Amino acid sequence: MFNQISAYLNESLEELRHVRWPTRQQSIRLSGIVLLFTFAASAVFGVIDFLLAELIRGLLSLRF
Repeated sequence: MFNQISAYLNESLEELRHVRWPTRQQSIRLSGIVLLFTFAASAVFGVIDFLLAELIRGLLSLRF
């Protein structure tokens, strides 16, 4: 059991050595892109939510 865990950890560390980690500039740029997309998506969903709420409010206020 211990040999299997040890082998797994050694293989995991070996794989991590093959990973090409992003540079600081790449990390900053990609983080900015993620933040921009997140803010844009939340704005779009906020507008859609507002419009649907107004539509439902308008439909519920109709009297037949």
